[in-house]
Amino acid sequence: MPISAGCLTCDDNARLGSLPSRDHIAADRYWRAAHAFGTGMPGWLVVVPLRHVTAIAELTDAEAAVLGQWQVRLSRALHSVTGCAKTYVAQFAESEGFSHVHFHVIPRMSDLPPERRGPGVFGMLGRSEDEGLGHARRDEMADRIREHLEPPPW
Repeated sequence: MPISAGCLTCDDNARLGSLPSRDHIAADRYWRAAHAFGTGMPGWLVVVPLRHVTAIAELTDAEAAVLGQWQVRLSRALHSVTGCAKTYVAQFAESEGFSHVHFHVIPRMSDLPPERRGPGVFGMLGRSEDEGLGHARRDEMADRIREHLEPPPW
């Protein structure tokens, strides 16, 4: 699997077998699901391709074919675990050090303040480790989500 030097996602993908729960909720031959860091929202997930890709148009047909299934399976697991009203799915891959394509799958809780709904939810990202969820909480959420993740249809 091609990786890119200096890419955090590629570095993690290269260590797939030794990643903690928070960084490896589940994976298949194309994608890996992880709990996002730098957020105070339990269940904020990212889905990343296992090879270095910087634009959606670079995905292979095989990668694209299972992406939607990942998003739906993770959304269902999040609903079961968090009781969220719905999930948001977003992709930008523009921040410095994060150009590797990744899809955010974000639980939108029913009590989320109006100013944090829609694109405003990204105001809850970019927190320091002290402000965000710690490793133990993200590992706990990852384990719970894994337990509720439906088996892949393929």
